Amino acid sequence: MQKSTNSHKRRNKLNFLIFASFLVLILLASFLETGYCGGFESSTQETGSDTEQMPSRTFEEARDSRVTSTSYENLSLFNKIRLYLDVYKVGGIVTALVILFIYPRVTWRESNLTKNSLKTLYPFKTRKVAGTEGTIQENFELRKRRFLTAIPILCIALAEMLIFLGAIKIAIFIHIGSLIALSLSNIYIHNPETQKIYQALMLLPILRLINLSMPVFFETTLYIFIFIYGSLAIPVAVIILHQRHSLEQIGISMKNIGAYMVLSIPLSFILGFGEYLTIRSEYLIPDLGFENLLKLTVIMVFFVGLIEELIFRSILQTRLAKALSISESLIITSILFGLMHSGYGTTYEILYTTFVGFLMGLLFYKTKSLPFIAVLHGFINVFLFGIFPHYLSGWTGF
Repeated sequence: MQKSTNSHKRRNKLNFLIFASFLVLILLASFLETGYCGGFESSTQETGSDTEQMPSRTFEEARDSRVTSTSYENLSLFNKIRLYLDVYKVGGIVTALVILFIYPRVTWRESNLTKNSLKTLYPFKTRKVAGTEGTIQENFELRKRRFLTAIPILCIALAEMLIFLGAIKIAIFIHIGSLIALSLSNIYIHNPETQKIYQALMLLPILRLINLSMPVFFETTLYIFIFIYGSLAIPVAVIILHQRHSLEQIGISMKNIGAYMVLSIPLSFILGFGEYLTIRSEYLIPDLGFENLLKLTVIMVFFVGLIEELIFRSILQTRLAKALSISESLIITSILFGLMHSGYGTTYEILYTTFVGFLMGLLFYKTKSLPFIAVLHGFINVFLFGIFPHYLSGWTGF
């Protein structure tokens, strides 16, 4: 009886938060002025992935090709922001409605599964042997974790596939909805392992939304990475501290660091070369002078490589391996890593980065060395966006 009362209170609390969010979104939409600027869509479609943004067209060129009736340059910064806000009006309201209808049903589904788990999953009669009931309960908990983990993963994957197809706005709405859902999940999900997986998955919509918003206000391609990954460092640090990861779990270890650093250079050369053949990337630095290479290396290793590997390997893969299995964690994180490169609009890039993600996940599992994986990831980007475009772009056959 007490358990039912607590569940009812949690559901009322959830509904209150949903209705409050819904009303806030309606009020926000009612006060915003109408008007559409195509610069947002044009700038986001030029964004490649969470880690790489193609400099083949500048923001001004993309804007000029889309905006025909709005004089963007004559607007103040406040008005520019307001022009972009109306993109979220309908999407925000629809997101709130979806959450309003889906969440109570998910809550009821979880409660119903828990109540009838043994009857549903094991309808046949079993003898009361020591350990049997415990094994059945463990199997059920594992299946439930898989089910609850699959929901946000499929939503994130759907959003990335929509980006791949060019439906940027719909993808943004789904990412926003996923982020809201994952944020409220601790109200109705009480398994600590599932909660920690949800916290880790929250980083992916945040990563994509920050990535898509930056080109609106910043045009210098290389330095965008500082804003994106510098911002991401905050939620990454919060999750690591909240989940109380040990240094060993994160992969902060200096064991065999010399050998790993030496090994990372030829591996990054090979993997970077394969990706360059896949997307034929443009360079992010004007020349290969020492200063420019140093800037590119610092940004790609200490911002892009470090933060992404913390997200995908140290946090997400580690959490999935503990809650599900090692093989499932490798497969899920590598697929998500590949899908986060959907902005390039090529299937080959998604498949190739999925393979690279699986390889780096396997290396992380074997070595437990975050410095090794971060440097490997960073130098792949150094070769991909610095060295190869300068040396190979003019070669016959490249």
